[in-house]
Amino acid sequence: MCIANGTRAAYGEQSRVWPGMIAQTLPRATLRSPQVDTASLLGDDAGYLLDHEATAISSSALTLPGPDFVDDVLAASDRSPQVLRSFQSLLDHGRLRGTGYVSILPVDQGIEHSAAASFAPNPAYFDPANIVELAIEGGCNAVASTVGVLGSVSRRYAHRIPFIVKLNHNELLTLPNKFDQVMFGSVDQAYDLGAAGVGATIYFGSEESTRQIQEVSEAFARAHELGMFTVLWCYLRNSGFKVDGVDHHASADLTGQANHLGVTIQADIIKQKLPETNGGYNALPGFGKTHQLVYDELTTDHPIDLCRWQVANCYMGRIGLINSGGASSGASDMAEAVRTAVINKRAGGLGLISGRKAFQRPMAEGIELLNAIQDVYLDASVTIA
Repeated sequence: MCIANGTRAAYGEQSRVWPGMIAQTLPRATLRSPQVDTASLLGDDAGYLLDHEATAISSSALTLPGPDFVDDVLAASDRSPQVLRSFQSLLDHGRLRGTGYVSILPVDQGIEHSAAASFAPNPAYFDPANIVELAIEGGCNAVASTVGVLGSVSRRYAHRIPFIVKLNHNELLTLPNKFDQVMFGSVDQAYDLGAAGVGATIYFGSEESTRQIQEVSEAFARAHELGMFTVLWCYLRNSGFKVDGVDHHASADLTGQANHLGVTIQADIIKQKLPETNGGYNALPGFGKTHQLVYDELTTDHPIDLCRWQVANCYMGRIGLINSGGASSGASDMAEAVRTAVINKRAGGLGLISGRKAFQRPMAEGIELLNAIQDVYLDASVTIA
């Protein structure tokens, strides 16, 4: 069984033999004290987040990230040996190699938020090579971007860092703006350019969600046929989720159900926004179904417990949850990123996917921020709650 990485003092050498490949010896990362002062960055929330004991859903009920996650968990599924190899390549890369955790750089915002909004703060990232270089130099497990970005530099970089091709996007050049994820590339294109995995977004709750579920489900099945792992951005999108001034797009109960729909179509990793509230179902009378035990016993108002509900909806951790780093706020970015990483790790999540906080600043500062996130997952003192 996989165990929490916080319970292991250090890792030795790891040897794996893959079909058709020579044996490799890959050094595992060593859990240690962080290079950054996590408690200082958390400020007044340090004790609140680092000392919290989760009792609503015990960590003993979860499948936790660990160095043998593929062998102990994913290998029991219907995923093919090729998918297992691709997923293992993700876990064997970057500063977090061999820990079972992941740090991913996503840069699809040039479509999702417009290139100007995304890259004006740092025009160097109009160049796809700089995006991939940031992921490599930042010690990430993988880089996720568009078929155009990764295809333009695939022969130079696909063998150096795992690629995750984001297949669908929401473009904002229609007037009025509309919100719909449509396919920009195919699974076969991703395979041909050397991707280890594919990603997609579904706007659960939107009028278009039924079509998106069908499209993404078919794409993920094809990706598994070709040996690639799958990552699903499980986002909510419906103006009706805003009730009495409260935005429930980041409500734990609604995002948890989005996660549960995502794992149902065989996403191997779920990407979700960190929960900021709860009670979305209760705020929408007549909408969907929930149970009062969710609010009385299975969650609290603590951010780690709310995130744990998201993990629970990912088959109790059999499918890994990564939370998003969010928009860049400037000077507070590192503190915000470390806080999100602490919540995700202590809740039982798989890691963090952080883009704008890293690439909307000089590369050296972006690398420092990515390393600070990774240090949380390498820090033996930050344990599962």
